[in-house]
Amino acid sequence: MEWRLLPLRVDDAFVSMAIDEALLRLNAEGKSPNTIRFWRWLPSTVSLGCFQSVEREVDLEVAKRYGVDIVRRITGGGAVFHDHDGELTYSVVCRQSDLPSDIIESYKLICGGLVRGFERLSLRAEFKPVNDVLVNGKKISGNAQTRRWGSVLQHGTVLIAPDVRQMFELLKVSPEKISDKFIASVFERVTTVERELGSMPSFEEVYEAMSCGFEESLGVGFFEGELTSEELELAEKLRPRYASEEWLRKR
Repeated sequence: MEWRLLPLRVDDAFVSMAIDEALLRLNAEGKSPNTIRFWRWLPSTVSLGCFQSVEREVDLEVAKRYGVDIVRRITGGGAVFHDHDGELTYSVVCRQSDLPSDIIESYKLICGGLVRGFERLSLRAEFKPVNDVLVNGKKISGNAQTRRWGSVLQHGTVLIAPDVRQMFELLKVSPEKISDKFIASVFERVTTVERELGSMPSFEEVYEAMSCGFEESLGVGFFEGELTSEELELAEKLRPRYASEEWLRKR
């Protein structure tokens, strides 16, 4: 079986989330093939889990000062800072029947693509249930999944070199905690590709490694494709909802 691989994109948060939902809906209708894609966020963004409160999770004044967007995902999980200069994000959209029915096993299969991708970058990685990937015992990727209409969307992060201090300024962490000691304690649990390799690979290098990793883990062939006009039109229709205050503040 062949899946479609889309080229690396750079989009704003609202376009990115709209594309994910458009692919999920059209895949469920049999109008889009199983697809994997990678993108970067421009500008940097905080994404909220579907059930989170923006006021509880994000310092809105700091976000405004830094020019950081805020968007609500349709997947669950916690608030995530997506650094334009330091993160690659992926999405997998496929029929539910093409994955294990068990949630953790499906995470394991998809996250196996990340594990193999990190190995191609000479990093020792492992899947940690429910939805994390670790390198040398430290988190380097967080992932979230939703199942709707008979199809699955899973997306997640590849931490290349994010600005951790800015992340904790944006998220609701008390200012007194944002100290060198606090940042050091974070790096006891979280790591980055740059930190583990001692140098920062290009986004294209990481994209290539992860693409090959997913192909191996999923046991499928990839064909290079583009978003169809129908997918782009639906994403354009969905974007205003993701950009709306009503959607952002629905919790």
